[in-house]
Amino acid sequence: MTILVAPDSFKGTYSALEVAVSIAAGIEDGGGRAVPLPVADGGEGTFDALCRSLDADAVTVEAVNAWAEPISAILGLAPDGTAVIEVAQAGGLTASRNSPHDAMSASTYGTGMMIAAAIGLGATHVMVAAGGSATTDGGAGAVRAINDRGGPRGARLTVLSDVTTTFLDAPRIFGPQKGADAASIQLLEERLQQLAVTYPRNPAGVPRTGAAGGLSGGLWANFGADLVSGADAVLDAANFDKYLESADAVVVGEGRLDSQTGKGKIISAILHRVRLSGRAIPVLAIVGSVAEDLGAYAQNFEEILVASDAATMYVAGQSIAGYSQLLP
Repeated sequence: MTILVAPDSFKGTYSALEVAVSIAAGIEDGGGRAVPLPVADGGEGTFDALCRSLDADAVTVEAVNAWAEPISAILGLAPDGTAVIEVAQAGGLTASRNSPHDAMSASTYGTGMMIAAAIGLGATHVMVAAGGSATTDGGAGAVRAINDRGGPRGARLTVLSDVTTTFLDAPRIFGPQKGADAASIQLLEERLQQLAVTYPRNPAGVPRTGAAGGLSGGLWANFGADLVSGADAVLDAANFDKYLESADAVVVGEGRLDSQTGKGKIISAILHRVRLSGRAIPVLAIVGSVAEDLGAYAQNFEEILVASDAATMYVAGQSIAGYSQLLP
């Protein structure tokens, strides 16, 4: 009995790798065979998941944070010429800073520096994980930084996100979590409206252009960046479908299973691929908590187990190993 263990991170507490290892250990000790495959959906953990799948080396480059303070940032560079960049490294809410957190002045210039640095190191394809952004500048800073350093020079850009938000909706939807009050949100909306018409292509109304405060839209409009589902990109890079072929059951996981899980998150992408396989593969969920509003979505899972730390994840893995032995 082979169980594919493909959890996301438990945000802010356990990485996807830590979750997968704990669950897999319980399955193995319970008599099952576990294949750990940590995943992500464009947000937290995407950088690590892609670097593992692509065998990318960590490279330190100089950049600035969202408030123009010099920082050292890490990007991944794979043997096939693919670079992996995480917006949160230079333009994130949690990036190191000394200046006050100001949503209006936050810029993606540092992220553009990282993209340009990757291209300078020989990258022919740059994958940008858009989660954790502190910015709502429509990508203006990143575009300027890339152009300041010679442009994309033939490199292909791909932005990974777990949202389909459009360019002009970014301030309203994401502004509050970046510290913007109502007046600031209005100003940010006006700024993006003015910016959209100056770009070579107008990103207004285009799905996924609002990711990272419009960074994705800026890269799409100026450099023809591909805007894709972070979940599907991670699953493709990890050869998920190949592993699924030999799996008898699949374990998914995230910090909280709720009504948002089915809207572009990694679990919904995995459920979709299981359905496409044409096989009746049971999917079990190990999560930190379950929201009361989960409703009918719970019917997608053979079983839902709650585990909030490594020890209970291990026990849940043991339980799943016992359950799997009863499967045909």
